Amino acid sequence: MQLLLIEDDALLAETLEDALRLEGYSVLAIADGEVAYQRLASPDPPHGHELILLDLNLPGRSGLEILETLRHHDSATPVLILTARGAIEDRVRGLDLGADDYLAKPFALDELEARVRALLRRQKPGVRLQVGSLVFDSLAQRFTLGGEPLSLPPREQRLLSCLMRRAGEPIDRRQLASEAFAGEALGDNAIEVYVHRLRRRLGDSDVTLHTVRGLGYLLAPT
Repeated sequence: MQLLLIEDDALLAETLEDALRLEGYSVLAIADGEVAYQRLASPDPPHGHELILLDLNLPGRSGLEILETLRHHDSATPVLILTARGAIEDRVRGLDLGADDYLAKPFALDELEARVRALLRRQKPGVRLQVGSLVFDSLAQRFTLGGEPLSLPPREQRLLSCLMRRAGEPIDRRQLASEAFAGEALGDNAIEVYVHRLRRRLGDSDVTLHTVRGLGYLLAPT
């Protein structure tokens, strides 16, 4: 899933890219308003981004100009405005032009990530994965086990959802790390630690996380 980040503050852009990639997104960053305008001005070829994070104060073209031209031919792609401007008129103007949400700088990364997830959920129907009595609702980002909520930290959530998508087949440690953590730097034994924690959480339920010697890990009903 690719996000387009249009932000001219190099340090902020790098921080946001790193944070979003750790959440599993592919990020294309553009620092110049004119470049972004040319990319989004024409529907042919379509730009193909799932969501756009747009700063308003850009060199070359303003974020409002970019948003206005985008909405001439694309009313569906969600746009999250990022702005340091204090004037409420800019935010109102952005929403009137078709932005879906806004965040005023400075903001917490957790809030940005939550708003990105919320906007993307509006675009796509949820997927329900089930292995035995273990259920994952991707729309609500919620796990249940035996009908009861299963609360997990973010990394364990990503690992378990990956294992559920590949249920019934072994997946090796390197591939699991790549799919679940999108290139995030992990210690040598990190996957083993998370697998051990997940096994404890699954307990004596009807779902087992197996180690398949030489092949990796396999999640399956007992």
